[in-house]
Amino acid sequence: MAGRMPGRLRLVKETISSMKSLVTGHSARRAALACALLAAGSSLAYAQAQAPAAPAPAAPPAAQGQAQAPAPRSGMSESVAAIVNDEIISTYDLGQRMRLLIATSGVQPTEQTLPQFQREALVSLVDEHLQFQELRRVEREQKIEIVASDEEVDEEIAGMAQSNNMSREQFLQFLQSRGIGVDTLRQQIRAQISWARWIRGRYGSRLRIGDDQIAAAQARMAAAAAKPQYQISEVLIDANRVGGMQQAMQGAQQLVAQMQQGAPFPAVARQFSASPTAAAGGDAGWVSQGELPAEVEQVLEQMRPGQLSQPIPVRDGVYILYLRDKRAGGGATLVNLKQAAVALPAGADEAAARAKLEQLKPQITSCETLEAAAAKVEGVVASDLGEAELADLAPQFRDAAEKLQVGQVSDPIRTGAGLHLVAVCGRRVAGGQNMEREAIENRLYGQQLSMIARRYMRDLRNSATIETR
Repeated sequence: MAGRMPGRLRLVKETISSMKSLVTGHSARRAALACALLAAGSSLAYAQAQAPAAPAPAAPPAAQGQAQAPAPRSGMSESVAAIVNDEIISTYDLGQRMRLLIATSGVQPTEQTLPQFQREALVSLVDEHLQFQELRRVEREQKIEIVASDEEVDEEIAGMAQSNNMSREQFLQFLQSRGIGVDTLRQQIRAQISWARWIRGRYGSRLRIGDDQIAAAQARMAAAAAKPQYQISEVLIDANRVGGMQQAMQGAQQLVAQMQQGAPFPAVARQFSASPTAAAGGDAGWVSQGELPAEVEQVLEQMRPGQLSQPIPVRDGVYILYLRDKRAGGGATLVNLKQAAVALPAGADEAAARAKLEQLKPQITSCETLEAAAAKVEGVVASDLGEAELADLAPQFRDAAEKLQVGQVSDPIRTGAGLHLVAVCGRRVAGGQNMEREAIENRLYGQQLSMIARRYMRDLRNSATIETR
């Protein structure tokens, strides 16, 4: 039975991605479009390896435990998936968009993940129909051309192919081998270009970022510099959008499992996240305490760089975090260290190892030469220890790091693991660098334009007649 789609459906990947181009321009839009396929390369290669040779392009067969998107058009099997203001979205259109999402997300389709693909595909198609309907109305009333031409779409496809180190023909064959028609990709690209152009043209020139807004942003950044900071990527599953918290948790658990098996975080974020950061592959940059929900911060404090979180329920949905890096609040001293070491068991005679390191030390003229110099001495292993807060170092290393200047190398240091030469390659006060005024203005401009676009789409949905079947 037909059912009315909720008017509160969130702005999905196509519109969010286009908002990024409003600030960063044509070349960035092309890079964003190509990035999804680049990020999903390993999954696509796997799918290609599983697909048998066939005279006509076909989607790869499902491996054990996997499911497939609806089959391509076949005779009278096509039916109505949704109606948007009297315009039909067919099951063929839905199946094609699902295949494109699967190819660009890096997530292997299973019986558990297939409903997520179907939901995302349907929301995406509904939004595109609403956008094209609105654009055609504006073109008729204002006697202007907004919808992207075939030449513009072809240019984007050529750019995507080049970013994937393919010719245009190879790229299109690549899609066809997975049962994806080129018209499916062309419609998605045309919608992105056209809608971004209209939003930018209608509202971009009206936005003004005042000095008071920039000053307030700078003050917030200065206050945040004194707090611990985390460089994160995020996926937000909106509970209202997917039918409730239970469905959101189930979907998040499935995505975590897929990412643990190798699905790229940026590709998953682009396709499934309801956060505006989806356009940047979930990259939220550096955040401080107080910027995220309390439930998220509690988990974040316990995570280590390089770690993927389990699903984190919040009031309106579920978060998945990837912690890329973290740094202490302002005032803490951070040092970047490298070492050249000789392994020695506890109690072993260290005279020969010490002499070896003392001879090596004068040959280390900078941090850049440490590895090459150490490689010439048998038994010496060089390694980059990365950046750490001075207070967190082992006592022997901390004493050396406090006394040495950047570029200097310590005398041999004895630890339970052996003898070490430690080089200080960098030193800074935690809290990050101040963002340039122009960068702050651009970010505020992009945020406001994105908010306007989301409201515009919300109003289009609320006034539309949308039925799903």
